[in-house]
Amino acid sequence: MLILVINCGSSSAKYQLFDISRRKLLAKGAIERIGSPVCQNHYIAIERIVKTLGSAAIAGIGHRVVHGQEEFKESALITPKVLRSLEKSSELAPLHNPPSIAGIKACADLLKEIPQVAVFDTSFHHTLPPRAFLYGLPYGLYAKYRIRRYGFHGTSHRFVANKAAGCLKRPLKRLKLITCHLGNGCSMTAVMGGKSIDTSMGFTPLEGLVMGTRSGDIDAAAVLYLMKKERLSINKMNDLLNKRSGLLGISGLSNDMRDLRRAASKGDRRARLAIDIFVYRIKKYIGAYHAAMAGLDAVIFTAGIGENHPWLVKRIERGMGAVVGKKVKFLVIPTNEELLIAEDTYKIINKETSNQ
Repeated sequence: MLILVINCGSSSAKYQLFDISRRKLLAKGAIERIGSPVCQNHYIAIERIVKTLGSAAIAGIGHRVVHGQEEFKESALITPKVLRSLEKSSELAPLHNPPSIAGIKACADLLKEIPQVAVFDTSFHHTLPPRAFLYGLPYGLYAKYRIRRYGFHGTSHRFVANKAAGCLKRPLKRLKLITCHLGNGCSMTAVMGGKSIDTSMGFTPLEGLVMGTRSGDIDAAAVLYLMKKERLSINKMNDLLNKRSGLLGISGLSNDMRDLRRAASKGDRRARLAIDIFVYRIKKYIGAYHAAMAGLDAVIFTAGIGENHPWLVKRIERGMGAVVGKKVKFLVIPTNEELLIAEDTYKIINKETSNQ
């Protein structure tokens, strides 16, 4: 059975085609620069993907959807009702959900009758208890606007947690894990008994670790102070926090860890400072999640930085070994969100077919 996985971003549409019965990747690619004269919109991008795949007998289409709010606690078959709910949640993920919706609508038109499934970044984190997901705001604001910690990168955290259980040769339900998704966007999750009980990203993907261009944790009063002093609009402040901060903002050089390490080795003080802050924030979260779970079996590193910078993993392991204990394993496990999306899609369309 062939499953097509689509991941639409603001200016790109990535795809992978799987023979899910063999868990084998058959094709992959991306359409870039969407919104430019090269490719005006996501419909045209999906049209090009369909033409590239030709006569492939696609049985189902899985879409990565960043935000599912509180409504979607697991992956869902896309129906008109589900699509309306996704459109309502676009306000919480204005850069992510609208491209996904555009991709879903394009697939519905170009690949008629093929069932589609939404796999949410947020769904893995619906097991967070209220003490972990609520902010210290008046409760009425949560009840009215659903302002809470949602968490993201859930598909990646779920994938590597399952893989870690295999590596450790122990049931996932008996493990206490910390999963670290470290890429241009970074998040960490405390996984106890196979369930997310806390995670570093919050209401949006801005909160938590210092990232490539995102600030991570910051005092809200500092944001208000800067807006007043620099006379920044909401949009400009949002741009500063999301696109001009993090590793890029601290170093003044780059958001790429490879560039920063090269510069630091040549004596660039701010590049070294950016790396030090990045590592320090990760260590703080490991300590916090170790305490939250009252124990720890393994720390898992994944994604672009986590998988490709062994020196960084070793540095964190040396810094935390004495704190968490010598029995705790530090593992590097490549993530494969697309495969998990394909597997979820296969399970849901199979279930739907068997119920008919």
